[in-house]
Amino acid sequence: MTKKTFKIDGMHCTSCALMIESDLEDAGVKAICSYAKQTLEVEFDEKKIREQAVKDVVVKAGYQIG
Repeated sequence: MTKKTFKIDGMHCTSCALMIESDLEDAGVKAICSYAKQTLEVEFDEKKIREQAVKDVVVKAGYQIG
C-alpha cells in the first residue's frame, strides 16, 4: 500500500472535502480530506490504481491537487 499526502486548492467548505473523499473511495482509495488543512491523505494499492489516477479523480471533481 502506498500512502501520500497532497495539498488541495479550491475547497470552500467541509462538503467539498467529503465529496473528494467519496469520489476517491468509489475509485478504491482510502482517503481523508481536511478542509481546515487543505490537505488530502490517501492510501491505495499501486497495483490497482496509479497515483495519477488518484489525482485525476480530484481534478475531475473540480479541485487542484499539488
